[in-house]
Amino acid sequence: MSGLESELKAKIEMKRPLRYFIFLSILQFLFVILLGSDLKAQEKRSLAILPFTVQKAEDPARGAVCSVCAGVHRSSEVVFGSQNIVTQILYGKLEALGTFTVLPLERVEEVRSKVDRNRSETDLPSISTQLGKELNVDFVMVGILFRFEERIGSSLGVEKPASVAFDLHLFRMRDGKRVWDATFDETQKPLSDNLFQIGSFFKSGAKWLTAEELAGVGINEVLKKLPEVKELEEKR
Repeated sequence: MSGLESELKAKIEMKRPLRYFIFLSILQFLFVILLGSDLKAQEKRSLAILPFTVQKAEDPARGAVCSVCAGVHRSSEVVFGSQNIVTQILYGKLEALGTFTVLPLERVEEVRSKVDRNRSETDLPSISTQLGKELNVDFVMVGILFRFEERIGSSLGVEKPASVAFDLHLFRMRDGKRVWDATFDETQKPLSDNLFQIGSFFKSGAKWLTAEELAGVGINEVLKKLPEVKELEEKR
């Protein structure tokens, strides 16, 4: 091998590690970009839960009318504080579900306290949009409680069973559109009333539920029907 050939070979050998380094750097750069895009796609959307509002019936014969969707439910007196119980249940279930990053209720209440309470109970879509923008979240869930009747009796036997009715509405903050609705209206019934209810009765532990327990069952049921976030974002 001539001196010139040896010199060329040496130069090629010197450049080879540099080419490998450039190639590996490009691969690393592409990997970081792809990983970042994937993480962004997997980012949870944020959600604020507006504390439940109690909807009373102006005309008892007609029932209580939902101020958001105009659905009608049999209403009754709701013991003060029951709406807070149902709000806490919903918060816990949604947080456990893991679909959204759920804002702490204290933070939502802090912003809500600045809004006129009378208006907030009569114009929920508008208030949810206002709160959503101030909290900088992707979605706001609104709950309306129509009935929260406690059982009279014990878990083994009752004179009067628990009865709960509520609606849930989900608003998308990007455009203020209502993208999901759910309703629960249930009074626990004895097996003798309907043998087809035996499955649900035994799912509750074959006992008479409290109103709080029945509300938890209801929230579990409706959240099973909550669509994937992608579907909620694409809904027109």
